Amino acid sequence: MDDSVLETIGSPLVRVRSPEGATVAAKLESRNPGGSAKDRPARYMVEAAEAAGELTPGDAVVEPTSGNTGVGLALVGAAKGYDVTLVMPASKSEERRRVMRAYGAEIELVEGNIEDAKARADELEADGMVQLRQFENAANPRAHYETTAEEILDQLDGREPDALVAGVGTGGTLSGIGRRLREAFPAMDVVAVEPEHSAALSGGSVDADDFQGMGPGFVSPNLDADLLDGVFTVGLDEAEAECRRLAREEGILVGQSSGASNLLARRVAEAFATGEDPGYGDVAVDGWEPRSDAGESGDDPLVLTVFWDSGERYMSTGMFD
Repeated sequence: MDDSVLETIGSPLVRVRSPEGATVAAKLESRNPGGSAKDRPARYMVEAAEAAGELTPGDAVVEPTSGNTGVGLALVGAAKGYDVTLVMPASKSEERRRVMRAYGAEIELVEGNIEDAKARADELEADGMVQLRQFENAANPRAHYETTAEEILDQLDGREPDALVAGVGTGGTLSGIGRRLREAFPAMDVVAVEPEHSAALSGGSVDADDFQGMGPGFVSPNLDADLLDGVFTVGLDEAEAECRRLAREEGILVGQSSGASNLLARRVAEAFATGEDPGYGDVAVDGWEPRSDAGESGDDPLVLTVFWDSGERYMSTGMFD
């Protein structure tokens, strides 16, 4: 018997439909108790603040969020007895607000993007609340280094991955998983995915905030860009089409960032299987060189990705209509 809901954090690694001659496998992070990958850093950031004496009983937590970190903090706050205020762009889905409120969190909506939410959270911090700062808090990637990546290592059953392809928001998930897996598999590629209209990492335009949970419009301090072998950009329409395909053809209900990640993971897996250039050099960070010797172990090329949350949090966007 677990002593707390926080001890149930964890998720399966599942093979999804893959190109011929390759395997794509995804961490289904919607299986965490708060429904997303952000339960992990939420717990780690709160417990790191407690250990440092920065967060004590009676304190109130504030954090800017596009949704899932807010839900994770609302969950952790409820389990640990902290009041939580979340500052969120008004453009984000109604479902996220309802889930946060169900956990007892207070929500402030701001017009604009995550930068505007951060500015308001700074004001509330100045009034005495404790801000955890997910974009620069080292406990964020450490959560994925110590939990998500370790789960993946157990779940691989001895197989060696050729690439990790995943979306970028705070950078915590990609950096934490990438660091740990790169230690175990030095030849593995690490590839970021970001929105084509919020392409700060690859030097493209930053003129939209249409993806929820991916592409904050700036390069987060928590993103370890030195890990990256390349970057893909992806459009919202094609990411949402992949979400619909996953739901209707594979029974996996996920949100926009997951659809985007899977779309590009499949592209990389197909390229590895056919011996073609996977293409992330076209929009790659400086100094990109292909690293992976995909399939040299004798197994089909294996590409890992992350499904960050459930599509239930996107119903009001019309994505599945």
